[in-house]
Amino acid sequence: MSEVKVLDKGQKFSHVSVGALLGFEGKQFVKDATGATSCEISFGSLPSGAAVPFFHSHKENEENYIILSGKGRFQVDSEVFDVAEGSVIRVATNSDRNLRCTSTAPLCYICIQAKEGSLCGYTMTDAEITERENLL
Repeated sequence: MSEVKVLDKGQKFSHVSVGALLGFEGKQFVKDATGATSCEISFGSLPSGAAVPFFHSHKENEENYIILSGKGRFQVDSEVFDVAEGSVIRVATNSDRNLRCTSTAPLCYICIQAKEGSLCGYTMTDAEITERENLL
């Protein structure tokens, strides 16, 4: 498992890294390293044939899985379906879930967990264009 490294931190941002995702193994949560207060983000990787070792469910938080590489099978309660690079799966609260790698290459994914029903504003409904000198 990689260790989260804090690369830079300011009053209003955190910049951390789990390292190269190619070859990443295991599961790594980043909430504590970033100081996030709205969601938990984790990186996961399953070798060929492996599954998450348990089913789990959340009482208040939904999860969004983003498949970065590999192929697999995803189960939500009694429903099973194929997933692959580019798949995005949202799982509601009070739903059992699990994931298995079916490809010869590892299945690498990001999981974002946040309180179900809490998103009030997003993209342009929560954002505003500002005037600032571009230092890039």
